[in-house]
Amino acid sequence: MPVRGPALTEQDAALLEQGPGPVRVGLSVNGAKRTLDIEPRVSLLDALREHLHLTGAKKGCDQGTCGACTVWVDGRRALACLTLAVTCEGREITTVEGLSEDGGLHEMQRAFIAEDAFQCGYCTPGQIMSAVALVHEGHAGDDDEIKEWMSGNICRCAAYPHIRAAIRTARDRM
Repeated sequence: MPVRGPALTEQDAALLEQGPGPVRVGLSVNGAKRTLDIEPRVSLLDALREHLHLTGAKKGCDQGTCGACTVWVDGRRALACLTLAVTCEGREITTVEGLSEDGGLHEMQRAFIAEDAFQCGYCTPGQIMSAVALVHEGHAGDDDEIKEWMSGNICRCAAYPHIRAAIRTARDRM
């Protein structure tokens, strides 16, 4: 008698029906509903940058090792270069462009400026998205904890002391 796996969820079954050509994908990005016709293999990063023209998340390594593409999916940190856009259908995506609720800078963005927490700025959007998340997660108690929970975000300019200072400053104001 053949062994059967668990039954497919409705969402999993729908994903199996998609491809290999373009499929219609509905994404909620920064509170706005967007519809794209993309191939199922398109990463969330490419969908954001190339199709929705939201260029805050950066393509650093395209292998999930640098954190420059960090966004939130349903409020949790996600590496957009490793996440397929089709898997985000029905979930809320937040990019650095959608971080502020009032149109001004988010407290973490202001702290990054005040503490000079960037050099070239390429990694800054991913750093900020991770920094806000780690404060909300309760992982910003001290520099060692911040260092550990930010370890997935690389700054090739080595602005780490300033980044930690910015996180502490924003943590105390948030």
